[in-house]
Amino acid sequence: MAKGFHGRGMGGMGGGMNMNMMKQVQKMQQDMQKMQAELELKEYAAAAGGGVVKAAVNGKRELLSITIDPEAVDPEDVELLQDMVVAAVNEALRTAEDDMNSSMQQLTGGLNLPF
Repeated sequence: MAKGFHGRGMGGMGGGMNMNMMKQVQKMQQDMQKMQAELELKEYAAAAGGGVVKAAVNGKRELLSITIDPEAVDPEDVELLQDMVVAAVNEALRTAEDDMNSSMQQLTGGLNLPF
């Protein structure tokens, strides 16, 4: 037998407690996978320029759509339109990220886990 092992579960820490902890960790992993799948299906939208540019993303951080009101299209100021598109997309992505972080915090009870 290996030195210091004594045959009592994980390094002599008590097998019953470790099994209960392992079950809790497995349940948390299953819950996290389920939540992640649900979050990936959600859509998040944001607007810029007073609503003339709208962007929608999903929980996978993929851009789903861009809607541009014709009044936002000024051939003399294409830069403004480009800025509004970037702003709307970034805000939609931030909204998705915030929702995912909030959901994970609820699941993990506020623990700072690295996933």
